Amino acid sequence: MPIVVDIDVMLARRKMSVGELAERIGITPANLAVLKNGRAKAVRFTTLAALCEVLDCQPGDLLRWEAERLADEATPTERHL
Repeated sequence: MPIVVDIDVMLARRKMSVGELAERIGITPANLAVLKNGRAKAVRFTTLAALCEVLDCQPGDLLRWEAERLADEATPTERHL
C-alpha cells in the first residue's frame, strides 16, 4: 500500500511504548498494532486526532505517501535488467 504509517518513529521520539499510547488514545494494543504495522484499511479522524494530541505531532508526521513501483512503470532500461 502506498500509505506508510510512521507511528514507530514518533513512539521512539517520545520514548513511549505501544501499550501506553494505546491506553492514552483509548484503543486496544492489538488495534494500534494493526495501524502501526500498516495493515489497517482505514483510520478514523478521531483516532488520528487522538494520536496527534498524545504524540504532539501533525498527521503528516504519522502518515506519508510512497509511490508503488509497478513493472509497467519501469523505464525501458529497467525492464531489460
